[in-house]
Amino acid sequence: MFTGIIEEIGTVKGVKRGNRSVVLEVQAKKVLEDLKVGDSIATNGVCLTVTSFTGSVFCADVMPETMQRSNLGELRAGDRVNLERALTLNGRLGGHIVSGHIDGTGKIVGREKDENAIWISVATSGELLRYIVDKGSITIDGISLTVVSVNDAGFTVSIIPHTQDETTLVKKKIGDTVNLENDVIAKYVEKLMRPAEPSEPKGGMTLDFLLANGF
Repeated sequence: MFTGIIEEIGTVKGVKRGNRSVVLEVQAKKVLEDLKVGDSIATNGVCLTVTSFTGSVFCADVMPETMQRSNLGELRAGDRVNLERALTLNGRLGGHIVSGHIDGTGKIVGREKDENAIWISVATSGELLRYIVDKGSITIDGISLTVVSVNDAGFTVSIIPHTQDETTLVKKKIGDTVNLENDVIAKYVEKLMRPAEPSEPKGGMTLDFLLANGF
């Protein structure tokens, strides 16, 4: 699990391509300080398992499913990526609960300066928008952000100066693809509230259950 609070910006040093998969080589510093093979590092929001590392570069396999759902397949040597190590139980949850499992992608369609903040507009599919709400949490390229507004085509976020300096988001251009992870709690609530299918065990949250338990 992650928090969406980016620890550093790394640099892609190499991309070894297979037919539908890649091996990423990423140069970093802070996230390598206590690293072990098998540890998880969120790279642009995607939870990747470290397969090997040297003093300044770690390697990770990216499988076809991840290539299909994320923007990692677009990376080239020299690109900058947001990095975060997995959450420790004695750390503060400064962002929100982030799994590192990308739901899909969006495209940056707008950018506007507002004094010290920058507004970013992202277009995405209705499949993802159903879980995005005003003032809710969204993860964009691994960054925990608060949704400012939502419409039928996408949503907006406002980027404070600290996030501008410590992440890659404001360096993105109109038309660039970004990784999106919805708030995981919304998906679980939706499934619990959905009536059980005939083939499923009886379950699912019902109005009668909620009323009986004081909700």
